[in-house]
Amino acid sequence: MEHQLPPLNALRAFEATARHLSVKNAADELCVTPGAVSQLVKALELHLGVQLFRRVNRGIFLTDAGQAYLPPVRSAFRQISDATQRLAVPTESGLLTVSTTPFFASAWLVPRLKSFQKAHPDIDLQVQASNALADFSRDGVDVAIRHGTGQYPGLVSQCVLTVEVVPVAAPSLVAELGKPAKPADLLRWPRVNDAQRKGWRLWFAAQGVADTGPVRGPSFDDAGLLLRAVQTGQGVALLPAALVASDVAEGRLVRLFKAALLDGFAYHLVYPPASHDRPKVAAFRSWLAEAMGDCGAQTAARKTPASPPSHFQSAKTPTRLQLVQRQPR
Repeated sequence: MEHQLPPLNALRAFEATARHLSVKNAADELCVTPGAVSQLVKALELHLGVQLFRRVNRGIFLTDAGQAYLPPVRSAFRQISDATQRLAVPTESGLLTVSTTPFFASAWLVPRLKSFQKAHPDIDLQVQASNALADFSRDGVDVAIRHGTGQYPGLVSQCVLTVEVVPVAAPSLVAELGKPAKPADLLRWPRVNDAQRKGWRLWFAAQGVADTGPVRGPSFDDAGLLLRAVQTGQGVALLPAALVASDVAEGRLVRLFKAALLDGFAYHLVYPPASHDRPKVAAFRSWLAEAMGDCGAQTAARKTPASPPSHFQSAKTPTRLQLVQRQPR
């Protein structure tokens, strides 16, 4: 036969009274009258058939039975509390903060926001486009989209879009140095670099050129800034073909060689491992995959080796539809 449990309210009254050794203080904690606490304790003593407290003058003390009963009762309440905390799942807000580069936000993401809102009307995107340093644990960023090799220590990085890049330069620089006949000629040109300073090495390798020299020249973490540096004649740069198409067509830039895909150089969706199964993150990830199409063998999400801290150069913009520009910190 199952043992009949004592009334929960009576157990709470006993535990509080035993902890305070005061009916009045127990009553204040439980938001009831002292008389109600006394009645509950008496009901528990009748249920158990033993006396739990001794009343001496104006004070109360635990009997031997009460002292033996208190630890398991207190432990049971603690276990219930711990189990409840573990079970409780915090309610997520409908706001999803996406950090991305200004170029990607304006050229790809913002024009497609209507599609995301139609598919997920319960999620409000806040797209942050800036070049300030972002930290997932500090800045409230849920996911980020970055262009590069996808190596972000301690974070999940998933390739979502590959883009063709093309070497371009200002007409004035081409007039000064002459149009290169072969890719190796660019080793002697001033070069403008991506933030990770890996784009040119990858491009030269794809062209069969051994670039053993140091990576020189300024670097920028946003394609728009890179474009501006090239337009002002600071050097040749690798830029997304779509970004410079109009400048090349209208003669503001000169395309030096054909566009090419660089192995491992792509746009990546980046987020903390703990966020992988969050519903709004999963919804955004699925929408990106559908909107962008397959990214080849790189589409499998991978976690790069753990390493503190979990931050990198970020950018900021929002959807429903709020555009936020943050100043670099």
